[in-house]
This record gives sequence, structure tokens and C-alpha cells, in this order.
Amino acid sequence: MLTNFIFLQAGGSPEYLNLVFILAIFVVFYFFLIRPQQKKQKEQTSFTDNLEKGMEVVTASGIVGKISKIEDPFIILQIDTKTFVKFTKNAISREMTEAIHTKDENTK
Repeated sequence: MLTNFIFLQAGGSPEYLNLVFILAIFVVFYFFLIRPQQKKQKEQTSFTDNLEKGMEVVTASGIVGKISKIEDPFIILQIDTKTFVKFTKNAISREMTEAIHTKDENTK
């Protein structure tokens, strides 16, 4: 008798409910994954466009240095006296640079 209740199901669900469910999943993905990533990429692009000579920056690999020369699309960083390294602009990390500057401000 109990098994009869398990196998009983309501009639087929309307087709539009499946479509609404799929659209709801897409909206959730857009607002929680796609949109924040686009915003982050836009901020990184504006950061790299506004780099100036003399700024202290951090690369994505963690190298800290001052910008000594900007040759589009490359940046030459001075990481020590008489030590210069050439990087692409995309190698400069906005998040890591901001983190090191806020850390410096908090220790002062």
C-alpha cells in the first residue's frame, strides 16, 4: 500500500515553469558570477591605463617595484638599485597593489 503512494505523481508540470526555472538560474549566474567578474575586469583595465612613472606597484607574481619607464604595452620596474625588470602592463595586479598600500597606511 505504501509503495502505491510513492509512485503516484501529479500530472505533468506546465512547460512554462521549466522555462521560468532556467531563466531564474541564468539570472542568478549573471548577478553572482558574470557581472562581478566584468566589474573587476573593468577596474583592472582602468588601473593599468592610469599607471604613472614613480608609482610603487606589485606584479601578479608578487614582485614589488617602482615604475621607472612606461613603453606601451610594457612597464619597466625598478626592483632594486640598478635592477630593472620589464613586464607587460597586464602583469601589474590592482588588488595586490592596493593591498600593499592599505597595509602601509595602516602601519603608519
